[in-house]
Amino acid sequence: MPDKQTYAEVFQSRGLSRRDFLKFCSLTSVSLGLAPSLLPKVVHAMETKPRTPVIWLHGLECTCCTESFIRSSHPIVADVIMNMISLDYDDTLSAAAGHQLEEVRRKIMKEYKGQYILAVEGNVPTKDDGVYCMVGGDSFLNVVKETAADAAAVIAWGACASFGCVQNADPNPTGAQPIDKIISGKPIVKVPGCPPIAEVMTGVITYVHTFGKLPELDRLGRPKAFYSTRIHDKCYRRAFYDAGMFVRGFDEESAKKGWCLYKMGCKGPTTYNSCSKIQWNAGTSFPIGSGHPCIGCSEPNFWDKGPFYTRLADVSFLGTDTNADKIGVVAVGAAAAGAAAHAAVTAMKKKHHDEASEK
Repeated sequence: MPDKQTYAEVFQSRGLSRRDFLKFCSLTSVSLGLAPSLLPKVVHAMETKPRTPVIWLHGLECTCCTESFIRSSHPIVADVIMNMISLDYDDTLSAAAGHQLEEVRRKIMKEYKGQYILAVEGNVPTKDDGVYCMVGGDSFLNVVKETAADAAAVIAWGACASFGCVQNADPNPTGAQPIDKIISGKPIVKVPGCPPIAEVMTGVITYVHTFGKLPELDRLGRPKAFYSTRIHDKCYRRAFYDAGMFVRGFDEESAKKGWCLYKMGCKGPTTYNSCSKIQWNAGTSFPIGSGHPCIGCSEPNFWDKGPFYTRLADVSFLGTDTNADKIGVVAVGAAAAGAAAHAAVTAMKKKHHDEASEK
């Protein structure tokens, strides 16, 4: 295979100016939430580093992660695939198939040993020697292990690869397991969601390409830049939650007015993701914005945590253990107490005024 071009070389070959190149680097650093002081590092990486080889595998999944990825707008997926990385293998997007495509995968593994990124979409069936997912006549279990052996890092796309998702849910007849249960001894970043947000996916790839390492991760292996706050904390319906104003039926007037969906089963108060900040489809919407409660798809075992439309038992609210019912009661009680206090102060002032007048 020919040597990989740097991003700057790709820009130059297409007749784009350095101004355009620097503008792209600036927009990329902003989308990653990087400090302005780190912009020179982004520029340096894009000017000097060759495009990163990527092998993208598909296991037990519905391809929704790929569907999300190709809809990224910051940066657009065309820039990521054609310029920033070299997506040399993807059995969903590739024109080749079967043994011909598997030869390509092994060639990449040999020529870029220890340099390529392994991206995995879907989880891995382990029962009956992995017979429930076969690729090119071999089990996906064997393919994943073989490909991961010489990878520089592993990206687990979506809830399936990160935590197991529906295939891993009880009773899990195929023995489906997330990637970190199959691969060991390799740095793994989990990008959960069903599917994950497009800009989160391209942002993780951009970070790895720029800095040559995985971003800072939380205790579950998710990048903190995108999974450090609860959906509830940035939700535009939060004001209604604080006021105790909840939707109780999807056909009610309250639903049309955008009240809080907590009592309809919304898992936003316990789910860490960027949905309410980055949103979807170029920032036009996200499930809660469309009137559907969050189902907590970026959290482990979300499929087994009870019915989606049953409200949470309680919610950790501003460092206290309370729930939405109590919040509403407290809000009303506080208002009543305030009114009573105001009335008492007014009465006392009137009494003192009357006594002074009599004297």
